[in-house]
Amino acid sequence: MALEPETDIRYLKGVGEQRARLYGKLGVATVEELLYLLPRHYLDFTAPQTIASAPVGERAAIRATVLKKSGEQRIRRGLSLFKVLVGDDDLTLEITFFNARYTVQSLTVGQEYYFYGKVGGSLFRRKMDSPQVYPLSAGGTLLPVYPLTAGLSSRMVTRQVEEALSSVPLWEDPLAGSGLAERYDLPPYAEALRMVHHPHSWAEVERGRSRLVFEELLCLALSFARLREGRAALRVRPMEKKPMEAFYRALPFTLTGAQQRAIDETLRDLCSGIPMNRLIQGDVGSGKTMVAAAAAYFAAQNGVQSALMAPTEILAQQHYKTLEPLLSGLGMRVALLTGSVPLKEKRVIKEALAAGELDLCIGTHALLTGDTVFGRLGLVITDEQHRFGVGQRAALQEKGEHTNVLVMSATPIPRTLAMIIYGDLELSVMDELPAGRRTIRTYLIDSSIRERAFGFVKKHLDEGYQAYLVCPAVEEDEEGDPTLKAATAYAAELAAGAFRNYRVGLLHGQQKPSEKERVMAEFAAGEIQLLVATTVIEVGVDVPNAVLMVVENAERFGLSQLHQLRGRVGRGSVQSHCILISDTKNEETRNRLRTLTAVTDGFKIAEEDLKLRGPGDFFGSRQHGLPELKVADLAADTRLLQKSEEAAELLLTRDPELESVPALRRRCESMYRKMSL
Repeated sequence: MALEPETDIRYLKGVGEQRARLYGKLGVATVEELLYLLPRHYLDFTAPQTIASAPVGERAAIRATVLKKSGEQRIRRGLSLFKVLVGDDDLTLEITFFNARYTVQSLTVGQEYYFYGKVGGSLFRRKMDSPQVYPLSAGGTLLPVYPLTAGLSSRMVTRQVEEALSSVPLWEDPLAGSGLAERYDLPPYAEALRMVHHPHSWAEVERGRSRLVFEELLCLALSFARLREGRAALRVRPMEKKPMEAFYRALPFTLTGAQQRAIDETLRDLCSGIPMNRLIQGDVGSGKTMVAAAAAYFAAQNGVQSALMAPTEILAQQHYKTLEPLLSGLGMRVALLTGSVPLKEKRVIKEALAAGELDLCIGTHALLTGDTVFGRLGLVITDEQHRFGVGQRAALQEKGEHTNVLVMSATPIPRTLAMIIYGDLELSVMDELPAGRRTIRTYLIDSSIRERAFGFVKKHLDEGYQAYLVCPAVEEDEEGDPTLKAATAYAAELAAGAFRNYRVGLLHGQQKPSEKERVMAEFAAGEIQLLVATTVIEVGVDVPNAVLMVVENAERFGLSQLHQLRGRVGRGSVQSHCILISDTKNEETRNRLRTLTAVTDGFKIAEEDLKLRGPGDFFGSRQHGLPELKVADLAADTRLLQKSEEAAELLLTRDPELESVPALRRRCESMYRKMSL
């Protein structure tokens, strides 16, 4: 029986309810989604190795004959091993199998097989533990290795993919009739899926994958076009042009050209009558908060309220301390609403908000609670957008009517990536730092001179300054790597050892929010001199007195992440320093880290990082509001991203409702639904 793309995975032979739940963990609910569960990698049997040529310490497919099998040896209860000796014309290979009676029994002495595993031993005495065994018929092929979860084996997935593939020739090609496959030299849909699941060569893998990536990015581009179109159809009362001179005169500094440009773009949006949806994107310290202040002042002059939502209480307090003195001096009424505000004070603030007596409310998720009502909300500002889900942004927006949205992010993102992450937002890039900001001096060292670096840190602590020490892990056993510095143990070690005469604090993501807030408040108040932390400090409070940062195991971080981290120092007028410690012997990695010692522009670093690591590093995990891309890699697929944007434009110009491509339309609608959740 032919299966449809939308057929529930339960109805595939051998799946059923229980296994369908396991597939659900991999994001697979339908037959089509199973076919988008692409192999993580392939076992290469196109050029098998001899025992002598297989490099020690690496995985290899070795073709060899079974020479001898030993009986079962019981090591302890529940663990037995089997020794098998195999050989070719040059050498022998000793294989150890653990708890694998069936596998060893199925091997015939005198017969050849492929053994795939990690080669150990020495130059003349080769060994291999628990390899996968394949018949000679696997020769000349690339065998797919699928992502798995406990309870699903590679064999099961392979069998179920086989069955799903048999129905694909009966499905409609999503690009059929559009002319796009011909224009961009893409293989037919059924052929592309065969190429990624049953490739005959690496060239086929690449060609099949390119077709699937193009189609996925095309759906994304079409979905974002629909989002933008929906927004353009909405109407809000346009704000009227108002004089801004009083605001500019109240500032204790001159705006940079980038700040002025971002303010002009924002005010133009507010006067357009179409709900604003703008991203202000700029490096740490580029002055985004002043753009938000200008927008809130302009909104207040137009008689509407603004809300500014920050991801942490301490960041909300920082915004309040910066903006309240400035804006109250201009006649605006500003309040702070966070979880720790006393109940009585909260009630007073909420009553004033509902009555329209406040112009700007700065807060955290407390702004989203049902009993927080705005009398005349017209502008929503979110700080560090990638820390909020689209649902949270929407919840705040809905407290007004088609509210204008201004998003701020200190994560410099290459334009290609921003186009995807923030596809429904207009973009203002802040690429200038305010005058007087000193460049942070960055050094790359290895652990042999760590003590000298610590001496440099102590000298600054003795002068009354503060420092951060960043670790890649929270607990020591996270990865079982003895060289990995873990914040919890390292903080205790330093407090008892090298920094025993100093006040050492600890901050990491597994602490309760109240504990994190307390530690950051103590650091901001100068009560902690050295803060040992994980990347939780990426988005943190400004501490102008913190002038030094040491990053352990620097090779564990992406360039953009390191750039974000070092932006925690250099917030004052004192020369600041960032010391990267890494013992990596990989020259490519060391060159990557050296980039940071020479480049301070976050956007250049982000472009470099995108080339080297891919987009995962920018956000760590999947973004809310961005559908999970199953096949596309935004770093590697920039060329296809540009082609898909062009193709979307061509298609929409010719067929705005996508009536000529029903299968593509169905897929776009599915993606759009996920984006709108």
